[in-house]
Amino acid sequence: MSHSAPWSIFHHHLHRTLRQRQLLRSGQRLLVAVSGGQDSLCLAQLLVDLQSKWGWQLAIAHCDHRWHTFSANAVQHVQYQAQAWDLPFFVRAAPDAVAQNQREAIARTWRYQVLAELAETQGYSSVLTGHTATDRAETLLHNLLRGSGLDGLQALSWRRSLTDNVELVRPLLTMTRAETGKFCRQASLEIWHDTSNQDLHYTRNRIRHELFPLLRDRFNPNAESTLAQTAEILRADVEYLETETEKIWKVAAQFTAEPWVPDLSAAERQKYEFEQQRPNSKYSNPFLRLDRNVLRDVPLAIQRRVIRRCLLHFLPESPRYDHIEKLVGLIDAPNKSQSDPFPGGAIARVEGQWLVLFPSS
Repeated sequence: MSHSAPWSIFHHHLHRTLRQRQLLRSGQRLLVAVSGGQDSLCLAQLLVDLQSKWGWQLAIAHCDHRWHTFSANAVQHVQYQAQAWDLPFFVRAAPDAVAQNQREAIARTWRYQVLAELAETQGYSSVLTGHTATDRAETLLHNLLRGSGLDGLQALSWRRSLTDNVELVRPLLTMTRAETGKFCRQASLEIWHDTSNQDLHYTRNRIRHELFPLLRDRFNPNAESTLAQTAEILRADVEYLETETEKIWKVAAQFTAEPWVPDLSAAERQKYEFEQQRPNSKYSNPFLRLDRNVLRDVPLAIQRRVIRRCLLHFLPESPRYDHIEKLVGLIDAPNKSQSDPFPGGAIARVEGQWLVLFPSS
């Protein structure tokens, strides 16, 4: 395998995307997550080839989930690629709790935690992953089938913070899996095939191997790109809604030591809120109340987002549609109206102008 691949349309596309979206800066120290599959290999090779133009300092990281006895072979494969690129190589093996559980969500949480810690300790400002437009489309469908709202349907953002000092960046979100495969063939990159990607026990694999072929054959041959574009459109919508929700949250929501607090002057309110933040303060804040007068004046979409944010503080699980609608119904309900218990035992009750969340006793 050559140290670099010939310049191609894929190089031009990534170079342009990085500049237009301002995803990376010249001279950055970048940690590239490589599983050995075609998407991450494609990303790593493209970055190696663009390195001379951008002046990056690159390194390769591999997370071994230890889900199979042959996972050590994948480690060796990625290490060989890193050596061929003459790049530093880091590997981390999953603890037994992750390796034996074999659940995608748990593995993903562990993986990002490990990558963030590696980046922090080794001085890399960004972690890069090889997620593609295909992954974005699959995630959108997966979340749609689970009943997610817009937040789930926006599916894989271009960037997000992992820590205060480390950012996650996904530069390939406009490339499909077919395109990363084509690039790997052109660059003579040897792909490591993870057999777990064929296991139809996992919902995502059934979407990939059963649902998407049907969508491409019977409905839209460009289903992946179309759904990925939809996710991009929704991302902008979600950003706007979150900005508006934050404004209303600051006005409508109050954490309090008691279910309701007398009206205070601005100075008294500032002192009260300061005291709430002190450890072991007498102003501990187990209650969260929402101003119904404020919520009545905003659109239903914002009401639901404020209420969802409220429930995230009290529920042991992600709020469902019916949980949110319970509280929406209390915005205009008579005084002393009350919800039945939420998972974990919390309840909501109307106290005058306030909708108060009571934690489980």
